Amino acid sequence: MSELSSAFVRLHARLAPVPFVPEVRLHQADEPIGLWELTEGQFSSDRPPPFWAFAWAGGQALARYVTDHPELVAGRRVLDLASGSGLVAIAAARAGAASVRAVEVDELAVAAVALNAEVNGVRVDAEFGDILDGDAGDAEVVLAGDVFYSAEMARRVLRFLLRATRAGAPALVGDPDRAFLPRDRFDEVAAYDVPVPEALESVRVKRTTVWRLRAGLPEASS
Repeated sequence: MSELSSAFVRLHARLAPVPFVPEVRLHQADEPIGLWELTEGQFSSDRPPPFWAFAWAGGQALARYVTDHPELVAGRRVLDLASGSGLVAIAAARAGAASVRAVEVDELAVAAVALNAEVNGVRVDAEFGDILDGDAGDAEVVLAGDVFYSAEMARRVLRFLLRATRAGAPALVGDPDRAFLPRDRFDEVAAYDVPVPEALESVRVKRTTVWRLRAGLPEASS
């Protein structure tokens, strides 16, 4: 975690409780469009958008579910895929996970995860890298919030999650009805009405579902 990235997160996002998971505080941006333009301008347009600066609906729902059902992660090694702000990872750590690994492809997100974990008094191992073509390592539970937002991302994530489930790690995702979620491969475990920034979602509340991937399905085609 570079000092520059940490300073950027502190400067452009303020600490506030997460609307649907107020037990957790995150560095969150007040004005999404301005920050989006700023990160593209300063860090170049080939960098990921600032997903780390917002509490997305899928992550909020999944963090709420983990908080209310700590037995899912308690005493287990957890992987939070495409962690963003670290919300789901922090919820897992607070729920008693033995360890939590949060992986991101954005250096600013890695910095945000580390800062947010520290603020919430939990340990999360924030890791920079793209692991989607590999496996979940020693993870015993895999969590992913709001990852089915594009066709290519959906294909890669699904293949990764299928490999994880075949290795014995249950995989749960939070999703607010994104177009690329392969619903036929999942079972619904919970649904919530989640408050969201209107500037991001064009609504103030999104119906958001927590899904569990069915084990033993054929691998998705590429």
